Amino acid sequence: MKLIECEKGSTYQVKQVLVAEAIGRRLEALGVNEKTPVTILNKKGSGSIIIKIRGTRLALGKKIAEGIEVEEAVYHG
Repeated sequence: MKLIECEKGSTYQVKQVLVAEAIGRRLEALGVNEKTPVTILNKKGSGSIIIKIRGTRLALGKKIAEGIEVEEAVYHG
């Protein structure tokens, strides 16, 4: 599923980042990498989304959020 489709308050795991190369490199530098947990903090009506990843809050626009594929987070207790 795409990050934009996720529910507020839920935690997911980054599966794949499918955005322009320059944006992908920047996201990688910010910690948006495969298998990294991401929590949805807020969703705006405009399609932008606020996430928490590696202890940092990030705001992403609709186009970027549509290019990030996630899956349900699996925790090994």
